[in-house]
Amino acid sequence: MSRTHITPRRLGTSLTTAVAAILLGAGPAVAHVEVEADTAQALAENVTLTFDAESESDTAGITELRVVLPQGITPADVTYGKGPKGWSFSRGADGYTVKGPAVAAGEDAEYSVIVRQLPRAGELAFKTLQIYSDGRIDRWIELGNSGSGAGHGHGNSAPVLKLAPAAPGAATTSPTPTAPAPSEPTPAAPTPTSTATAAASDGDDGMSAGAWAGIAAAALVAVAAVGYVLRRRSGPR
Repeated sequence: MSRTHITPRRLGTSLTTAVAAILLGAGPAVAHVEVEADTAQALAENVTLTFDAESESDTAGITELRVVLPQGITPADVTYGKGPKGWSFSRGADGYTVKGPAVAAGEDAEYSVIVRQLPRAGELAFKTLQIYSDGRIDRWIELGNSGSGAGHGHGNSAPVLKLAPAAPGAATTSPTPTAPAPSEPTPAAPTPTSTATAAASDGDDGMSAGAWAGIAAAALVAVAAVGYVLRRRSGPR
C-alpha cells in the first residue's frame, strides 16, 4: 500500500488554509454602525436609541449620517437626543439626518435619538449612510447575510436592534399628532336688512317710494276739495 508523504511545508500550508477558512466562515461581519436601546422591547415608549458610527478612515472625519427608519417608525416619531458638538438633526421623507462639522479623523461619531414608541417586531434594521469629509460614503444598508464579507463599508450589514416581546397589556398608542391643516376662511355673514329698508325697496313685500308719494298727493287733493266745499257753504246767500 502506497502512502502519501506530507512534507512540513505542505502541512503548514494546509493548516494556514484551514485556519483562514474557519475565520472567514465564523459569521457575518459586524456592522460598523451599531445601535443600542435603553429599553429594547417591542411597544416600549420614549426609547432612547444610541448609535455608534465607527470610523474607517485615518485621513477624513465623519460629517453626516443618514438613516432610513424601519417599518413602524415614522420620522415624526423621532426627536434628537445628543451628538457630536455642532451637529444638527433634520427629518426626511423616510428617515432622518444628523450632520455637522467633521469629527477628528479616525474617531467614531456617536449620537442618540428618542423614539416615541417602538413597533411590535422582533428586530429593527436602521439602514445608514456614513459620509466623510473627503466625500467617501460607507453604506451600512444590507439585511441578513447579504452584506457580509469584503466591501470596505460599501454595502455591508445595516445596524440591527433586537427586541424582546412586548410587555403584557402593552398596546400601540395613537399616531403622532400632526399640525392641523389650515382651515378654509369662513365667508362673512350678510348684513341683516332692516324692516324699514325692506319695506322701502321695490318688491313684493312692500310699496315703492313712488307709490307712497302718489297716495300723499291724492290725500292733499281730497283735503283741498273738502275745504272748498265748506267755504262755499259758509259764504253769503
